[in-house]
Amino acid sequence: MPRLKPIIWASAILTLGATAAVSAAGDIERGRQQAAQTCVACHGLDGAGQAAAKFPRLDSLDVGYLTKQLQDLKSGARKNVIMQPFAANLTDQQIADVAAYYAAQTATVASPAATDPALMSLGEKLATRGDWDRHLPACKSCHGPDNQGFGKDFPALAGQHASYIEAQLLAWRNGTRGNDPLNLMLAIAERMTDTDIKAAAAYLAAQPAK
Repeated sequence: MPRLKPIIWASAILTLGATAAVSAAGDIERGRQQAAQTCVACHGLDGAGQAAAKFPRLDSLDVGYLTKQLQDLKSGARKNVIMQPFAANLTDQQIADVAAYYAAQTATVASPAATDPALMSLGEKLATRGDWDRHLPACKSCHGPDNQGFGKDFPALAGQHASYIEAQLLAWRNGTRGNDPLNLMLAIAERMTDTDIKAAAAYLAAQPAK
């Protein structure tokens, strides 16, 4: 019998590990309940956000990205005077739940209002081909095909509110946001003119979300 103890202990450790992993995973229903309490006023229960207030849509974002941003807001790695108090009051489990809930929603993007064709053309160029004469890579080179997002570090841009995209590019450019990997966005945004930013934001906002 004593020889079985290592096996029993190993089994117990594996069981505990599995339980911890399950606990850390987000629960969509718990996330819906938490979102109804914490997030609904700004982002809506459907996650569509508010363009006029520059509140981003969450329904097009990856669960890993949502989790990371909430964790960064909670820790202070990302600065936002509106969001930080809300994130600070969420436990890690609640963050995982809310992220799982919003990531499970389906984004619906309305047809954009008429926009200056020249601005949209410039936006398309920046988003899909870049401008290598000015060392500006295409948005899709990091944010994935059709700018639908890639993993936890590169969010979906397609269908996001233009007002929010523009605000974040300006934040990267002036240094008030800086939680990107290797300062990639800072290096890119500082090379963009105001017109570049407006054009890229307008074009990306008009693209189909996930």
